[in-house]
Amino acid sequence: MPTIKSSYLGNLRTESEHLQSGTKILTDAPVDNNGKGEKFSPTDLVSSALGSCMVTIMGIVAAREREDLNGLTWEVTKIMQSSPRKIQEIIINFHWDNPTKDPVMVKKLKNAARTCPVALSLDPAIKQTINFNF
Repeated sequence: MPTIKSSYLGNLRTESEHLQSGTKILTDAPVDNNGKGEKFSPTDLVSSALGSCMVTIMGIVAAREREDLNGLTWEVTKIMQSSPRKIQEIIINFHWDNPTKDPVMVKKLKNAARTCPVALSLDPAIKQTINFNF
């Protein structure tokens, strides 16, 4: 059974619906690739998915260990390669306002992030630069 149903809306825009929840995502081609850049591009979503997946797996570990991740934020920078046009590098900078003082827990969280399903699914040619500022 499908999990997502998508359609082309014209003008380099797509709509995808998560069938279980009904949540919809629109994408645009980026300005540097003939688009309007008014929405996430598909490669933006891939880059965003990496950060979200990392934090989701960190959250699973944190919940199991009774650790609170409140205050954890991150920024994602996507670097495109021009020929062939593809994601060259994804840079994620994590920040945590009130990090744990337990070095063992920090190591577990970093390992969880680096082994999330998206990180493991991306082509090894895509450089993943992950900075834990905590």
